[in-house]
Amino acid sequence: MARVNVVGVVVILCLAVELCSAGECEVCIGFLSRLYEGLRSQHVELTPGKVEEGLLKACGGAAGKENRLCYYLGATSDAATKVTGEVTRPMSFHLPVEKICERLQKMDSQICELRYEKHVVDFSKESLSKLRVAELKNLLNSWGEVCRACIEKTDFVNLIQEVAPKHTAHMGQKTDL
Repeated sequence: MARVNVVGVVVILCLAVELCSAGECEVCIGFLSRLYEGLRSQHVELTPGKVEEGLLKACGGAAGKENRLCYYLGATSDAATKVTGEVTRPMSFHLPVEKICERLQKMDSQICELRYEKHVVDFSKESLSKLRVAELKNLLNSWGEVCRACIEKTDFVNLIQEVAPKHTAHMGQKTDL
């Protein structure tokens, strides 16, 4: 009977650990999942060399938190260390991305501390006016838009309202602030 209680406690602890770590490593898991699926969709044999080539190419176009992840992995030109092998070898063996990120977290906890920025859902003038100018600029930058003639906050708000339909129509996902 004591054995059943110990097993029950172990199962409960394992579930608690999984639930607590479910929200961790969102940038790592998201970025590496897209990389893995992109490589698999090309129908190439996953060798460490091919994975590293794909990683470097993906990191070349990465921005924001994903660029920071690439820096931590050593896949950017300005990185101080290079631990890309910790991604390329396991991925070439089709190890789940969650496990790769878990191993990376043991090496550098900063990797799993990265979080995606929250996005705006309501693009009304009143809602956008409540945001800081830096947040408005970040939203425009995430869409690849730049406002060169914007001087006042209302200029940023007006531009966002103007270009929001073309950037939110294809996203198809609900986001929150």
